[in-house]
Amino acid sequence: MYMSQFVSITSQGQITLPASMRRLIALDLYKKALVRIEKQRIIIEPVADFLSLGGTLKHKAKKNQNIDKIIQSEENVIAKMIK
Repeated sequence: MYMSQFVSITSQGQITLPASMRRLIALDLYKKALVRIEKQRIIIEPVADFLSLGGTLKHKAKKNQNIDKIIQSEENVIAKMIK
């Protein structure tokens, strides 16, 4: 996937992401984003709000379940929400 578009940068360093780009990566569904610099490029990734995940794995919790399995299940859910 490749998309580009010129945007303006305000005097405060703010930019507006075009709606078509936000929709393409489902950024409108999230309140948070991870911003990082990689090889002289700015990368923006949608991130689920951790508090919104509360209770999502409750049905999978079992007595005496291995903590490693629980952590793996949580990581899988978060990975799916980021995609």
